Amino acid sequence: MSYLESLKVFVRVVELGSITAGGRDMRLSPAAASTRIRDLENRFGARLLNRTTRTLTPTEIGQVLYDNARKVLAALDEAEAAVASHSGTPLGAMRVSAPLGAGRRLIAPLVPRFVAENPEVQVRLRLSDRVVNIVEDAIDLAFYLGQPEDSTLIRRKIADCPRVLVASPEYLAQHGTPDAPEDLKRHNCLLLRFPRSPEYYWVLQTPEGPRKLAVAGGFDSDDGEVLTDWALAGTGIANRPRYEVAAALRDGRLVEILPDTPPVAVEFGVLTPHRDLQDPKLRLFMDFAVRELKFAMG
Repeated sequence: MSYLESLKVFVRVVELGSITAGGRDMRLSPAAASTRIRDLENRFGARLLNRTTRTLTPTEIGQVLYDNARKVLAALDEAEAAVASHSGTPLGAMRVSAPLGAGRRLIAPLVPRFVAENPEVQVRLRLSDRVVNIVEDAIDLAFYLGQPEDSTLIRRKIADCPRVLVASPEYLAQHGTPDAPEDLKRHNCLLLRFPRSPEYYWVLQTPEGPRKLAVAGGFDSDDGEVLTDWALAGTGIANRPRYEVAAALRDGRLVEILPDTPPVAVEFGVLTPHRDLQDPKLRLFMDFAVRELKFAMG
């Protein structure tokens, strides 16, 4: 088992290009991950990785091991899924990703309940507002907000996620309340920004249909919840999912802006690279999540 686990660590280290990242993905410290790699190098009597201060790549022998180890691990996953399918008992680990806000508020609370019903399953939840490549990152199920671009993935819509423009009463008292979409151009808009970010503009629903509106501001972040915190602190106007700011709207810490021309709702759903969901744990978790979240997006 130790050899198999070392192979799993080695594969993730190569895929993520970092011993630290690969170890973290396998729930190991950098020191423990390095020990796993060293055990493999001792076993094969050869260096498996080329390390510099900035890069980590497999050696020629390391590449051979990586290519074959991936096949072995994939075959084991298929065997495990086949056995589970016949036995009717879901088992094994699955990697699940989700955007930060939705992951914390909507997905994370589901995990303990699902595992309590399926104790042989381990859920490894990865949260990020960045666009993930679920094939390269070896993700089994990826929850998303928006419109996925990869048409090769299996896509299942859960619900439309309403969005809302919000600011604090203090900000509005100081800067005024926008009366029309054009007024947003004169305000400090809080932006979600990172490479390949879709939010360099906001899309508002008007009587004439969806309208793209270029907005700008002095604050941006790659973490959506930071934008909510900034809005609460009175720094500007944020475009957030309604479920994320519902409590702050109810108690008056935030105020909804332009309710007659709100941001266009975005799709919330789940993606899988699997052409057939024969693995019981994936099918069960997807069905469980869809059922539990169907009415949680309002």
